[in-house]
Amino acid sequence: MSEWVALIIAMASACVVVVAVVLLRRRRPIVEGSTDETPDVIEYITMMIGVVYAIVLGLAIAGVWEARGAAQDDLFREAQSLREVSDRAVIYPAEFRDQVRADVDAYVTYVVNTEWAYMKENGAITEKGDQLLRKLHDDVATRSPASDLESQAYQPIMDRVGQASEARNSRGQNAGPTMPGVVWFGLIGGAVVTVGMLFALQIRRTPRELILALCFSALIAFLLFMIWDFDNPFSRTVSVTTQPFEDLFPSLNLGG
Repeated sequence: MSEWVALIIAMASACVVVVAVVLLRRRRPIVEGSTDETPDVIEYITMMIGVVYAIVLGLAIAGVWEARGAAQDDLFREAQSLREVSDRAVIYPAEFRDQVRADVDAYVTYVVNTEWAYMKENGAITEKGDQLLRKLHDDVATRSPASDLESQAYQPIMDRVGQASEARNSRGQNAGPTMPGVVWFGLIGGAVVTVGMLFALQIRRTPRELILALCFSALIAFLLFMIWDFDNPFSRTVSVTTQPFEDLFPSLNLGG
């Protein structure tokens, strides 16, 4: 099922529940002047619940958005570091230069064409990717510099390999959902309570009140769906893609 279809179903379900509850509570026609008064304390409690839940929703949205931004930055840093390793290898003799670039290309190709799908499905990176990056590290680290130029370039290249490894580890940590289950329990439970408090305000079947209740319920459903969609930075509808690798390594057969 498409995630957009799931969103529509979720929003429609929230609206149907509100309409059903209102109709069940008010089966008889409303007689003008017979409206029950809502106690002031209920209005106050409803307002406070709405404010607290809005703050919680805002914090949750900010949290998942920040996690997605961090995942995007880590991916770009990983791709950029490897691109610089490949470029800086120009100072080496042709045989070793080709070896370093082959190591980089093999790692990038594997990440984009193989590991990415595994990461989206399983929420983790692979051991094979670790081995390919480790091979690049070992090839550079175990070669003794043969000239002053190589000596000067050695540490910067090793730093870039280290940055790529660090970014890869961060990508692995963010590969799955980032929000704990207890937070989701609070978000869903808060949504039920917040929408349920509408009925404490004696909502009737007037078009104006029903429209407002439906819009409010649909908005809550949409915000929860958005949080869920952003919760996993590397999958679902709005996700981090392999575009940095594809942009920085255009000569490789990536994404095929």
